[in-house]
Amino acid sequence: YCSIFDTNLIIFVKKCQESRQVSLIIVRYLTIIKYMKQALSLISKIKEKGNRFVLEQLKANGIEELVPSHGDILAVLFKYEKSTMKDIADKIHRTKPTVTVLVDKLEKLGFVKREKSDEDSRITYIVLTEKGNEFKPLFENISDKLNNLLYKNLTDEEAETLDKLLKKML
Repeated sequence: YCSIFDTNLIIFVKKCQESRQVSLIIVRYLTIIKYMKQALSLISKIKEKGNRFVLEQLKANGIEELVPSHGDILAVLFKYEKSTMKDIADKIHRTKPTVTVLVDKLEKLGFVKREKSDEDSRITYIVLTEKGNEFKPLFENISDKLNNLLYKNLTDEEAETLDKLLKKML
């Protein structure tokens, strides 16, 4: 298919050819697009591989009701102890409705609970339950194994550079 973006590029190329301008800009643009498409594809494959690994590890430890997307929320709560839905959504780059669905499931499974703020009754915090806190060592173990798997062929410097570049893309 040809998007409006591609159509505009074709028109731009034709104008450049008609006026006999050097098309170095186009070559650079196409190179960036090529690598961007590769990066998105590779990031997607890495995410799929990571998700499969997490699910296998959870299953091996008798936990089949959690999915990798719950991990983002649990990680926030392990770090901050309590957070509002909005704070969680901002930290994990998801919409509030998406976070609400994930938190509802975690609450149903007994990993988290809702608590009203003592200072402002309009504010509800999401906090870990005893079950949620007991899950932390396994969570950290699986996270460590996953990081070791993903970074095993990289030097420390390469891993640091990769992290910086991915954060820059986000």
